[in-house]
Amino acid sequence: MKYISTRGQAPELSFEEAMLTGLARDGGLYLPAEIPVLSNDEIAALAGLPYEEIAFRVMWPFVSGSFAEDEFKGIIARAYEGFDHAARAPLKQLNENHFLLELFHGPTLAFKDFAMQLIGQLFQVALQRRGDRVTIVGATSGDTGSAAIEAFRGLDAVDVFILFPHGRVSEVQRRQMTTPADGNVHALAVDGDFDDCQAAVKDMFNDFDFRDGVRLAGVNSINFARVLAQVVYYFSSAVSLGAPHRKVSFTVPTGNFGDIFAGYIAKRMGLPIERLVVATNQNDILHRCLSGDGYYKGETIPSVSPSMDIQVSSNFERALYYAYGEEGRAVAQLMDELKSGGFDVSQGAMEALREVFDSGRASEEETLATIKSTLARSAELVCPHTAVGIKVAEEHRSAETPMITLATAHPAKFPAAVEQASGVHPPLPPRMSDLYERSERVTRIANDLGAIQEHIKGHISA
Repeated sequence: MKYISTRGQAPELSFEEAMLTGLARDGGLYLPAEIPVLSNDEIAALAGLPYEEIAFRVMWPFVSGSFAEDEFKGIIARAYEGFDHAARAPLKQLNENHFLLELFHGPTLAFKDFAMQLIGQLFQVALQRRGDRVTIVGATSGDTGSAAIEAFRGLDAVDVFILFPHGRVSEVQRRQMTTPADGNVHALAVDGDFDDCQAAVKDMFNDFDFRDGVRLAGVNSINFARVLAQVVYYFSSAVSLGAPHRKVSFTVPTGNFGDIFAGYIAKRMGLPIERLVVATNQNDILHRCLSGDGYYKGETIPSVSPSMDIQVSSNFERALYYAYGEEGRAVAQLMDELKSGGFDVSQGAMEALREVFDSGRASEEETLATIKSTLARSAELVCPHTAVGIKVAEEHRSAETPMITLATAHPAKFPAAVEQASGVHPPLPPRMSDLYERSERVTRIANDLGAIQEHIKGHISA
């Protein structure tokens, strides 16, 4: 399997090379040159299997050639052994034909653990085999950073620097990033918003002298290995509700478009997904775009669902690549226009997007009201991001097709918003009960690319 850039000007790479490279050198994002398709019999055979076995069968066509079968099975086993639910991603019924996919049973209580725990093990094996060392730099709106730090802390061949917007993540999210004592992980609180952090990371990848000098690697969802790991739970949940003999739909609360793009890959692989519904908060650039208003950046407004406070959704570039007929030059032109504020999507591309995606948004008041009503109706306490998904899903679900809403984080990661809405203070799991007593280690830094780069160069291991 070879991997190509969405902008068409970077060399083809193997899965391992694309994973370790992260962002392509032409500024694009890597995708498989071909998407493998599973037959209905192969999909049906997933029913009743352990999550790890489903993961192997779904991902193996993408990674074969970079890892041996037994090696990859061992990587998967180590990735998910720290999850505290035997099903890894259990389904719960919320309402008639409406189900909640719980993705918060990993080490940091968020869906990012599914990808990050796997990619941590993939990096470890690949780098040990190469006798190599890398510097991982990532941007986070809250959950990616804590998941990355948890996955890579203490590993010999990796230094990790996570940029997060100062004052714009929850206290639990911040403490999960700032309390690990391992010397190879570093939390940087940037004076700006998430889009500033994400722009700095992309600028570092495009500064080839810096990139090559520190051996830069990325684990944001620009890394296709992240997306690939998330494809698995679309298959595991759909099969448990009757796929491939029955269609399913998914609603995904998303800011950076990575989690729902994984659903698009699952659909291209043959999973009978009827609709993929994008759920956004008041930072609704994706909903506005899919409603026909173009893709234009606005001001990022802080919300009770901070992990979705994003105006530039990196993975939307991958969806545009397919919507524009896999034409890299067209994508590159759109990304140039985005630097000046945004772009209109062509009629043909909009039709291609609307064949797959629906969208909706939830206001702050609607989000809080959904937390309250979900507890009253279904006895489920949900985080504000999940509440955004539930509200939008209820507007799009049908009597004929099961709707699965992705529960992206444990409510205890956002206790203030949950308690405000429901009157219930969600406790942390026992294994994290001392989180508020742990010492923090964090560097506050200006939203200045040069200052960030100098800090990283001064703190990487020899």
